Amino acid sequence: MSENNQLTETIERYLNGEMTKAERAQFEELRAKDADVNTKVAEHKHFTNLIKQYGERLELEQRLDAIHDEIDVHALEDELMIHPSWVVRMWRNHHSKISVAASIAIFAALCTLFFTGYLSNKQANYGQLVGEIDKLKNSQKSLQTAVKNLPLRTAMNNPGNFRGTGFAISANGYIVTDNHVIQHADSVYVQAADGKSYRTKVIYTEPQNDIAILEITDPSFKPLAALPYTFKKAETDLGEGVFTIGYPKDNIVLGSGFLTSSTGYKGDTTQYQISALLDYGHSGGPLLDSKGNIIGIVNGKQTRVEGAAFAVKTSYLLKAIKDIPTDSLNKPININGKNILAGLGRPQQIKKIENYVFMVRVYNQ
Repeated sequence: MSENNQLTETIERYLNGEMTKAERAQFEELRAKDADVNTKVAEHKHFTNLIKQYGERLELEQRLDAIHDEIDVHALEDELMIHPSWVVRMWRNHHSKISVAASIAIFAALCTLFFTGYLSNKQANYGQLVGEIDKLKNSQKSLQTAVKNLPLRTAMNNPGNFRGTGFAISANGYIVTDNHVIQHADSVYVQAADGKSYRTKVIYTEPQNDIAILEITDPSFKPLAALPYTFKKAETDLGEGVFTIGYPKDNIVLGSGFLTSSTGYKGDTTQYQISALLDYGHSGGPLLDSKGNIIGIVNGKQTRVEGAAFAVKTSYLLKAIKDIPTDSLNKPININGKNILAGLGRPQQIKKIENYVFMVRVYNQ
């Protein structure tokens, strides 16, 4: 035993560079002649490297804990269940963290073996230790494969409207859409023109006027710049050129036409009728006049009136905003009073407002 301990101490001095030049040359000559000594040197070096790496893994574990503390667990659960594409992005962006977590498990097991005395004899049981580490590495690979092959639940089980449009009524995260777009929803997300998605909550609805107000609650949302448009209170004249942008598909689609009636379907005085070719995904989008004033909220296409669409008048939106209970608001809704769209051509107007128009995605369990 004393000879083994002496050999171990010699190996440590050799690996730590504590030998003189003559001692090192003599020991290397011994390694070349004695295969058993050479094997023990390699095993001891492997073992000490593992112990060194363990300290580095502890630091990584602390960083992972910090990341975990920042995760909204409930939002993550919803995302995993209803956003399959998000699961794919999560794996692509964070598979290295998953690997690190599995590696931490490997070194935690190593630490347990060390402190329980299993590795008290430094040169003993190296083969068994390597075997245990190989098993844990295989478990890590199995975990990664399982995550990659995770069956994805699709969101298409939503039986109602699962997509619509909304637009900002205040730069600090308040959005209006149609009530029929979000009714019966378990969760509502909005997606900006740059592709970023944000969780929202419904803070107020007026089913009779088909209006719903949403608030972006996602902490990653940054307030917008001042709204480029204003909300027109007065009635708009017949024949006025109007346009909207919305999300009947994954990118913004323009719809344009003219205001053809001061009343909506079956004479509804809360709505305008417009001649515009719109799809259902435009529902909840802004209806603007030629000067860039918001005059209504697109209310969807009425199939029984060919070539016609309808929009809830802005005056009812402004009234709905005033009727929101104070205790439902986490921050004030500041209506913009300055229009910077007047005088611009249509392409320039669209570029100015596209960042304020959102795709509304509605999910049911």
